[in-house]
Amino acid sequence: MISQDICPAEPWAVRETRLDTSLLAQTESVLALANGYLGMRGNLDEGEPHGIAGTYLNSFYEDRPLPYPEGGFGYPEQGQTVVNVTDGKLIRLMVDDEQFNVGSGVLHSHERVLDLRAGMLRRNVDWESPAGRRVRITSRRLVSFTQRAVAAICYEVEAVDRQVRITVQSGLAANEEQAKVSDDPRVAAALKNPLIAVEQDREQHGAVLLHRTRSSGLLLAAGMDHVIDCPSGYQEETDVRPDWARTTVVTLLPPGGRLRIIKFLGYGWSTSRSTEALRDQVAASLNTARYAGWDGLVAEQREYLDDFWDAADVEIEGDPTLQQAVRFGLFHVLQAGARAEGRPIPGKGLTGPGYDGHAFWDTEGFVLPLLMYTAPRAAADALRWRHSILPHARDRAATLGLSGAAYPWRTIGGAECSAYWPAGTAALHLNAVVARAVEEYRLITGTELDFGPEILVETARLWASHGHHDASGAWHVDGVTGPDEYSAVADDNVFTNLMAARNMRAAADACTRDPSLAERLGVAPDEPEAWLAAANAVHIPYDERLGVHPQSEGFTRYAPWHFPESGSHEPLMMQAPYFQLYRRQVCKQADLVLAMHWCGGDFTPEQKARNVDYYERITVRDSSLSACTQAVMCADVGHLELAHDYAWEAAVVDLRDLHGNTRDGLHIASLAGAWSAIVEGFGGLRSHSSVPDLAPRLPSGITRLRFNLRHSGVRLLVEADHTTARVSLRDGEGATLPILLYGEEVEVTAEKPVTRPVVPLEPLLPPPQQPPGYAPRPSGQS
Repeated sequence: MISQDICPAEPWAVRETRLDTSLLAQTESVLALANGYLGMRGNLDEGEPHGIAGTYLNSFYEDRPLPYPEGGFGYPEQGQTVVNVTDGKLIRLMVDDEQFNVGSGVLHSHERVLDLRAGMLRRNVDWESPAGRRVRITSRRLVSFTQRAVAAICYEVEAVDRQVRITVQSGLAANEEQAKVSDDPRVAAALKNPLIAVEQDREQHGAVLLHRTRSSGLLLAAGMDHVIDCPSGYQEETDVRPDWARTTVVTLLPPGGRLRIIKFLGYGWSTSRSTEALRDQVAASLNTARYAGWDGLVAEQREYLDDFWDAADVEIEGDPTLQQAVRFGLFHVLQAGARAEGRPIPGKGLTGPGYDGHAFWDTEGFVLPLLMYTAPRAAADALRWRHSILPHARDRAATLGLSGAAYPWRTIGGAECSAYWPAGTAALHLNAVVARAVEEYRLITGTELDFGPEILVETARLWASHGHHDASGAWHVDGVTGPDEYSAVADDNVFTNLMAARNMRAAADACTRDPSLAERLGVAPDEPEAWLAAANAVHIPYDERLGVHPQSEGFTRYAPWHFPESGSHEPLMMQAPYFQLYRRQVCKQADLVLAMHWCGGDFTPEQKARNVDYYERITVRDSSLSACTQAVMCADVGHLELAHDYAWEAAVVDLRDLHGNTRDGLHIASLAGAWSAIVEGFGGLRSHSSVPDLAPRLPSGITRLRFNLRHSGVRLLVEADHTTARVSLRDGEGATLPILLYGEEVEVTAEKPVTRPVVPLEPLLPPPQQPPGYAPRPSGQS
């Protein structure tokens, strides 16, 4: 666990006050820098020691076979794994004849700071060599938001009290040794030397290396360039080999003397371009970075982030840890998607190799709603990637004997990579979640994506071909796995049925809005009518005896799971066979509760209260996606203190390594979910129509809340304390936006904010209990 004494709560930074080498893998993820195209783990500049060395390019992967002891028709045969590409972060230092290493000599001080406003990782070191030579080292690292293929490092060495000979070796290194693989299915597959050297070029102040993956055939180029400043003079040379390049700078520093090296890095990859074209692209990126200079890149980075925070910031008074964590989450979600530009947003972003670098439904379900309200262009780009892989989805649907498109459960390049079909192929709800994101983008931004209706139509066709009407006319979806992966291949999963109905209604509505759409997409005249008939007849199971909704047909008659009073906090899937989990009442994550969050209008307040009470008692939160949804729905039914605890858990899942797997990369969807827990939970925001619906209510531990949103092209500010809620527009004269505030229709203008007393919500039931040992940690408790 990353304790608060190592990482104290600060409003705009994540500060590592001292180096604990046992936590290197975790802090490498936490301190990672990325822009959606290029990602760099927070490895030490010198490269060693490290937990997991990692530099990633979005969608740059290697194929690998998926072997099966017993095969079956339609099983995916190839997997895809993200590749640790050429490492350009390496800067090694020799002080006289001793190599700088945090494990040798005397480390007088060591501090690293992730600056959330500057978008930069700073490091300050005071080190004394075993021979008594003392130096101060300062490094600053950024991955540019404005120049997507560029990263840069400013590295300075100062001689403290005597003359020293300084040798700096700045490198590029391919095929770095990878971490060992554990038995945890969330960990990436190991790739041994996935890159084959193609070409190497020595430049005046650096080099460019080109490699190709062995199986997927993707071409990679990585280059470095340097600007050196040393008043006392220096010598420079560059060596190049197939898998590495090294620029060496040697100087003699007097006491107080400094050597400053600016290292520019450029990356590119392609499936089809020539080596010459890719080499020239990287060379151009390096020249552009050098033209901007270090100070120019820093200024561009700050300007980009100032604009983002202006429309995305969340201010919390009363809980400094939650304040830090929600900004940390916003920053990393932006880093995951800002410059993805037609590529997926992986479950771990570009912070680590976890889940093989795959994208899941997490992106559309949890990440994109945040981006729609804060950085809508990034959300549109992510949905554009979903549209680009429609051919794969159509092929997959055909393989499954279905119409329309069946999106892959997990993928990088578009092909299905899930080798376990009950939790992959059977989880058809992801198609409705993609459709929901398309429709929410239209409602929130006021703009319809030109490719959006095609996604809606193709996913609606999938549901029409998979579901069926029974003799009474009710419409059913059988043999699917909902969000709760501990209940697989079930009939009439409530979440899936409601989301499928929404998907089909949205597709029919899109055809009505644009009559030419049906002809363009080949929609038969009776298709929209059939979609609406199915949506209106969808079967939603309900247990009259218990007064709750079973998350799928018959779920509430299953035997209960036996929870020991004290047991391992390892996920149940690592303790018990799925055979046992699938036939018991135990939930990996919010499922029926998520249905109430996203389809709230389909449940009465009493049903919500009773369902929350029932499912709290059997949900173990073995998925990081659960706590944020439980936070929203606990707030929705009046359990604000419990909601605060869940919001805290979702927000600090990586800052405190609550799930014990932060080493493999951050939980991007949970970090986005922390925003949801606060803005949708305590702010009461809902996006079921084009009119934002707000109902702020705060727990006792939060005294004041302010959050910013973009909606319909204007900037909205929502403020609340325990007595008053205020909504205002931050745009100029003439801007206006209709909203619902505590159910009252009002219009907000730039000149006239709307203020209302907070409407309290009395819970219908006492706060629910959780399984023994599974209650959320009280908010603020480290």
